[in-house]
This record gives sequence, structure tokens and C-alpha cells, in this order.
Amino acid sequence: MTKTFSPALPERCPTIALLVAVSAVNPLALNIYLPSMPTLVGVFETTAGMVQLTLSLYLAAVAVAQIGIGPLSDRHGRRPVLLWGLAIFIIGSIVCTLADTIETMLVGRVLQAAGGCAGIVLGRAIVRDLFDRSQAASMIGYVTMGLAVAPMIGPALGGTLDENFGWRTSSYLMVVLGIIVFVWAWFELHETNHNRTPAGGGLRGLARSYSVLARSSLFMSYATTSAFTSAVFFSFLGGAPFIAAELLHMTPSTYGLYFMLVAGGYIIGNWTSGRFSARIGIGRMITGGNSVLSVAVLAIAAAFWMGHLHPLSLFGPMFVVGLGNGMSLPNAIAGAVSVRPDLAGAASGFTGSMQIGAGAIMSALVGWLLSGVLWPGTIWPLVLVMAVCCCIAVGSGIVARLLEPSDC
Repeated sequence: MTKTFSPALPERCPTIALLVAVSAVNPLALNIYLPSMPTLVGVFETTAGMVQLTLSLYLAAVAVAQIGIGPLSDRHGRRPVLLWGLAIFIIGSIVCTLADTIETMLVGRVLQAAGGCAGIVLGRAIVRDLFDRSQAASMIGYVTMGLAVAPMIGPALGGTLDENFGWRTSSYLMVVLGIIVFVWAWFELHETNHNRTPAGGGLRGLARSYSVLARSSLFMSYATTSAFTSAVFFSFLGGAPFIAAELLHMTPSTYGLYFMLVAGGYIIGNWTSGRFSARIGIGRMITGGNSVLSVAVLAIAAAFWMGHLHPLSLFGPMFVVGLGNGMSLPNAIAGAVSVRPDLAGAASGFTGSMQIGAGAIMSALVGWLLSGVLWPGTIWPLVLVMAVCCCIAVGSGIVARLLEPSDC
């Protein structure tokens, strides 16, 4: 596989634009179909529950695929695994364009997710290959700042295409974008992993890589910080539609406009990481970001406790949550992939799976609690879950700082 995708390339660093592009195809494909989901119920003559699988199976495939992609890139190199992943993404997008049943559409979505997430995993690993830990945190901040644009424009773009040209045009667009990014990576991306793990081992080697990481208290502290910092945001995703509709009486379009505040805060937070992480250090940036998260959750609780039922009572502090996420996440990820540079791919995949897993669990938990299990008709289940996630993120970040000197 390595020989197939490894023509001689000049030794130069890939541009940030390329790393953003390879990382963005997955979240763009995730979000661009969201406005078309009601349409697909009638198109495929199926149920809303089956169409919902185009989202839930996509997330599940991302979580599972990341586990294998990272170690594969540690063994065979970043470049061949990334190009194979993009090729699978293109095939999945083509399957979606041709789908005439919901089952075929689900197959296409799983292929999109499994292939496209190679860009997310390997974008981080490539940065760690090229830069030391502090510089890696800055570069990941810049990459994720650009990456945050995809979830912002995806639903709007998908809705416009669906309304004017039909739902399949979103799949056509993903085929075209996938091909463009593939060709771009083919010509610009040279191999950055020059410290590959020995070939062989199969599943045993995969298990060995993750066993090494799981036994590292420092790695687990960074990965847990990353997972529960993300879970604060995913908790919001699980509860915000209900809160917006039932308590704040917001229309879907108004909700969409206010949601841009969250993405805007995340972009600014990532810019802050890119600008200051190398100078301040990842430990201080994680502490600062998690502190900002905690203050924001307290602000939501205070606003609603005082009876201020206004969209800005929720989305104003969520702008600050996005800011804290942008400050903390790139640094926690950089710390996680730096514990064992020889296993940077595996570390990136492990960390990403923990993020998706924790986020999915907390999002589902909020939805379950809001359905009437605890404090029905109020915002307090959402605040409670977000506060618990904040506490875990803060605690694991402190543990990482305490462990860092002894692990270096």
C-alpha cells in the first residue's frame, strides 16, 4: 500500500490550507445533509427513525474508524492512509448520489464517515510530525479554526442546494470536493512519519499500541480533558433544540442564527490557541480554557435562575463556551499526541474516539433527562450535565499539569 501511493515528493511542509481541507470534508459531509433529512423520508418511503440513522451511523462510523486509522498511519505512513481514506470518502459520496433506497444511502454515509475521518485523525498527527509540542498546539489551533467553518456553512449550503436543485446535489458536491482534496493531497503532501512502527502484528499490534497509551496516566489525562471539554458542547447540542423551542419559543431559523454565536466563539478560541499556545504553554492554555468553560456554565445557570428567559441568556454564554473550547481543545489534543510521538497516529485516533464517544453519551443523556426524567420543562438537566463535564475536564486538566514534569 505504501508503494502504491508514495511517488517521490519534495520535502516541504503541507500548507495549513491543505490540512484544513483534508480535515473539513468529514464535518462538512456530516452537516450538509441535515436540512435534507425530512425530504429523505418521502424520497425513500421510509420512517424518520431510519433517516435518523444517516446521522447516528455516521457518528458511530467516525468513532470506530478513528481507532484503526491512527495505528495504520503509524505503521504505513500518513500519506498512503490519508489518500486511501479520501478515496473511500469519494466512493461513499458516489454511492449516496446513486442511492435509491435508504439502505444504500446508509452504506454510502458509513463509507463517507469512515474514509473522511482519516483527514481529522491524520491532520493532527501530521502537525505533530512536523512541529514540537508547543508549536503543534498553535498549528492545531489554526487548523481547527478553519475547520470550524464547515459546520457553520454546511446546513445553510445543504438547505440551499436541496431547495433549488434537489437533495442529491449535496452528494454531487461532496464527490467534487473529495476529488479536489484528493488531487491536492496527492501532489502537495509528502510523507511526514519517518519514525514508523514495525510492520506486522495485525490486531495484536493495534491492541498493543492502545494498551501502551491506556497505561500512560499523562495521555489519559490529556485525552479525558479533550473528551469532556468537547462533551460540554455536545451536551448543549442534545438539549438546545428543546430549550430553544419550549422555553425560549424560538423558530428554527432564529435558532440557526443564534447558533452562529457558538461557532464564532470557537473560531476566536482557536485563533487564540494558534496565536499564544507556543508562548504561554499548553498547560496554562488548557487551564484558562477550562476556567472560561466553567464561568460560562455558571452564567447560564445564573441567568435562568434569575428568570431571564431570553435567547441571549443561553447563546451569550455559549459564545463563551465556544471560546473556552477553542482555547482548551487544541492544546489537550497536542498534549495527547505528544506523549508518545512514535504513536502519534494512534493517540490522535484514540483521543478522537473518546471525544465522539463522550459527546454522544452526554448528548443522549441530556435528551433523556429533558424528556421528563428530571426537572421536566426546565433548563436544569442541561446545566447539570454541562457542569459535570466541566468538573471532569478541569480535574483531568489539573492532573495532566501535575503529571507533566514527571513524564517528560
